Amino acid sequence: MSQVFAADIAPAAIRLADYACLPSQSRGRRFAEPEAPTRNVFQRDRDRIVHSTAFRRLVYKTQVFLNHEGDLFRTRLTHSLEVAQLGRSLARALGLHEDLVEAIALAHDLGHTPFGHAGQDALNECMAPYGGFEHNLQSLRVVDKLEERYPQFDGLNLCFETREGILKHCSVRNAQMLEEAEPSGVGARFLLRQQPSLEAQLCNLADEMAYNAHDIDDGVRSGLISMEQLQEVVLFNAYRLRVQDEFPKLSGRRLLYETIRRMLSDQVYDVMETTRAALKEYAPETADEVRRMPPLVRFSLGMRESSSELKLFLMHSLYKHPQVLQTTEWARQVVRELFEAYLHQPTAMPQGHATRSDLPRAVADYIAGMTDRFATKEHARLTGKVFSA
Repeated sequence: MSQVFAADIAPAAIRLADYACLPSQSRGRRFAEPEAPTRNVFQRDRDRIVHSTAFRRLVYKTQVFLNHEGDLFRTRLTHSLEVAQLGRSLARALGLHEDLVEAIALAHDLGHTPFGHAGQDALNECMAPYGGFEHNLQSLRVVDKLEERYPQFDGLNLCFETREGILKHCSVRNAQMLEEAEPSGVGARFLLRQQPSLEAQLCNLADEMAYNAHDIDDGVRSGLISMEQLQEVVLFNAYRLRVQDEFPKLSGRRLLYETIRRMLSDQVYDVMETTRAALKEYAPETADEVRRMPPLVRFSLGMRESSSELKLFLMHSLYKHPQVLQTTEWARQVVRELFEAYLHQPTAMPQGHATRSDLPRAVADYIAGMTDRFATKEHARLTGKVFSA
C-alpha cells in the first residue's frame, strides 16, 4: 500500500497565495523531528495544542466574568474557538494557511492567568522585582517549556511560524532575552521593528473582533450594560437600526444577536477588502517580504475608528463597571496572597515547581497555569480565607 502525504490530500479548490506561510518552507522546529505522513507541520502544531493540558484548562479561565458567575458567559476556551472560526474564514478568503491560523488562534491565550486581566496584572506586580509577567510571553513559555508530554524535549516543539504568531506582544527587554537564547528567533522582529506573518496579523485582528462582539453579548446577558446604552455606540447602533427597519417587531435577545451578527460580518468583509487593497499596493511575493512591510491585515480607517469607539465604550461601561471591579479586586488579592504563600512555602507546590532554582518564576508559572476555581480552592487552603466574589 502506497503512502499518502499531506500535500496530496489538500483541498484542490483552495489555492494558497504566494505570500502565505507554506508548510514546505517553514523555518522548522527547535528540535528536529521526522515529518508526519498525512499532516502538514501546521496541522501537527494545531493538534498538539488541542491535546495540551494548558488548552483544556482554558475552559475554566475567566474572559471577563469569573467562571462561577454563569454557565453561558465566555471563557478563554470559547473565546479561542471563536477567534479560530473568524480566523479560518478570513484566511480562506485571503489565500492564507488556515491550519496555521487555527493553531495560532487556539494557542494565543494559553499563558493567561486565572481571573482574566485582573490576575495577569496582579501577577505582573508580584513579579516586578523578578522580571515581570507578560501573558503573551507566558503563552510562548507554555508551548516552549512548560508542557510536559514528550521524552525528547520540553514543551510542544512547535514550528517557528506558530510560535511567532503566539508572541503577539513583547517588551524590548524580553525580546533581547529571547534573541540571546534563540538568535534570529521569535524575539528578533520586536528588535528589528518588523511584522509577523499575515496569518499572525490576521489572528490579532480576529482576536479583537471576537472579544468586542462577545463582550457585548455577555455584557447585556449579565445586565451590566443595556441595549439603551449601546445605542450611543455608532457602530452597534447603525446595525441595530437596520435590523429594526427590516424586522420592526424584533426585540430582546434576537435583536441583540442579529445586530451583533451583522456588525461582525461587516467587520470581516471590511478586513477582507482593506487587506486585499493593501496586498495589491505593496505586492509581497513571499511570507518573508511581508515581515519587512507595514501591517497589511487591517480595518479600513472608518471601521478602525468605529471599532476603537466600541472598545472605549466597553472599557468604561463593562470592564470598569463597579460590579466587575469588585470581583477583579477580589481576584487580585487571591493572586497576590497565593504568590506570597508559595514564595515562603515552596513545598506547598508540586515538587517540579518547588525544587526549581528560579523560585519566583516557578511560582508565577504555577499560578498562571491555574484555573479560576483551583486558584480559589488553593487560596482558601493556604490562607484559611474564604472570599465571596
